[in-house]
Amino acid sequence: MSEAKFKITYAYGMHARPATMLVSKATNYASKMILEYNDIRVPLKSIMGVMSLAIPQNVLFKITFDGDDENEAFEAIQRTINDINQMK
Repeated sequence: MSEAKFKITYAYGMHARPATMLVSKATNYASKMILEYNDIRVPLKSIMGVMSLAIPQNVLFKITFDGDDENEAFEAIQRTINDINQMK
C-alpha cells in the first residue's frame, strides 16, 4: 500500500471534467484507490464520490493505492493530475 498527496491547480478545482478524467484513468487499474479530503474517503473509481468532495483549487488531498498494480496506477494518476493542472 502506498499513498501520496496531490493538488489541483486548475482554476476550477475538481469539477466534472477533471473528476471524469481521474475516474476514467483509475478504472483502468485493478488496485483499490481511495481519495481522501477533509477526513472524507471515497473510492477514486466513483464519479459521484469524487465529485461529492468538491475539492477546490490549490488544496492538498490524499490518494491511497493498494494492489498488485499500485505503482503503475500511481504513475498514471500522477500524470493525469499533471494533465488536469495544464488545462486552460
